[in-house]
Amino acid sequence: MKKMMCVLVLGSTLLASCAGGSDAPENDAATTVTSTGSAGASTSATRVPEFDGGHVSPAEFAAAVDSGATVLDVRTPEEYREGHIPGALLLDVNADDFDALAGHLNEDTDYAVYCRSGSRSREAIERLRDAGVRRTVGLEGGVKAWPGDVIPGEPS
Repeated sequence: MKKMMCVLVLGSTLLASCAGGSDAPENDAATTVTSTGSAGASTSATRVPEFDGGHVSPAEFAAAVDSGATVLDVRTPEEYREGHIPGALLLDVNADDFDALAGHLNEDTDYAVYCRSGSRSREAIERLRDAGVRRTVGLEGGVKAWPGDVIPGEPS
């Protein structure tokens, strides 16, 4: 019985020390999301991507959204009304005022950018970068690949 108690105490101590994170890499910018988040997509054990302007998988995009990134829908207002990711802001990349509006975005904010299939979001990310907004990710495959909820509604 004493031997079993020692094993339990030792095991508990080892678990507690491992949970302390002392072996975790420092300055790791990526985070792991381990639950279904507000984006309505399962992001279990999916790392939040680097906001480096690249396009990422739907699961990584969902993790970015769940980490608090501002979601930008760069499609037309009509497409947005038909269905958009909940909480997305409309910033039509084909609108005449896109570049002017992009210039008003906070350069320190993380942005998750999507369109219908991934093409316009690539253009939008490039133009956002030109406006000084560098912390972006795009949704590979666009909203058509989005595994979460898509809701109809007017832009706010």
